[in-house]
Amino acid sequence: METRSSERAALRASSLVRTYRVGWRRERRRGLAGIDLELMPGASHALVGPNGSGKSTLLRLAAGVERADAGTLEVLGRPPGASDSARRVTWLPSESPFPGELDAGEVLELIASVRGLEGWRSEARELLERVDLASAGRAPTRTFSRGMLRRLGLAQAFLGTPELVLLDEPTAGLDAPGFTVLDTLLQRAREQGTTVVLASHLLEDVIERCDTLSVLLDGRCCLHGEPRVLLEDAPGLAAHGLGEADWQALRAEAERRGGTLVPDAVRSTLGMGELYRRAAGQERG
Repeated sequence: METRSSERAALRASSLVRTYRVGWRRERRRGLAGIDLELMPGASHALVGPNGSGKSTLLRLAAGVERADAGTLEVLGRPPGASDSARRVTWLPSESPFPGELDAGEVLELIASVRGLEGWRSEARELLERVDLASAGRAPTRTFSRGMLRRLGLAQAFLGTPELVLLDEPTAGLDAPGFTVLDTLLQRAREQGTTVVLASHLLEDVIERCDTLSVLLDGRCCLHGEPRVLLEDAPGLAAHGLGEADWQALRAEAERRGGTLVPDAVRSTLGMGELYRRAAGQERG
């Protein structure tokens, strides 16, 4: 397995602050409020938190498309937006703003040109096959479904074998084939020693896909660690193989004791709520 140097963090933020002017009064709103975070190379990392917690802001800063107000941020050992960042760091925004008149192949050609990639054509063809868009042919992207656009977005993010891939809500709007595509690309990245950072407000989108989990609340990192460790004390119950009568009896007993029985599919959502409460409690502490 190919690996890259682990002497430096893939991303290191220290007391990082980002504010925005909002409203007609141009009042400042905090995007990041002194965040401290260190993500090591060669692994997949998740940033989770409710909307407005600072996940997208941190990714935009790391991608070099915005600048911080204060604090320090290092990406692959250098400031964001360094001269060679276009080849080493890629970013998938929460939306995929591709020119609607271009087809999928032309989009990747444009991306390759912007990043200064060489010898990219064979890889682009392979990626389009991998994300199931080769059959789209010359169809302009304005005719693509949202799921197709997200799969194209994933293809451009992994084009050129970058060292760091930043994915903002990669599963938002993703169609059923797209989840398999995402898992395949993450496995490929792991084999190549690529660092991946996924931002999501849904725990079920990242818990099985990432090595570490960082919980962001109000622009700060309140919890960080392995997903299973952070969630191991979250309360819940999973029951499998029960018939309808047994399930109803178990539900009635749970309600009699003042509880609520839910399907296991909802379990991770409850765990996320518990995780937010725990993170908020630690922040207050």
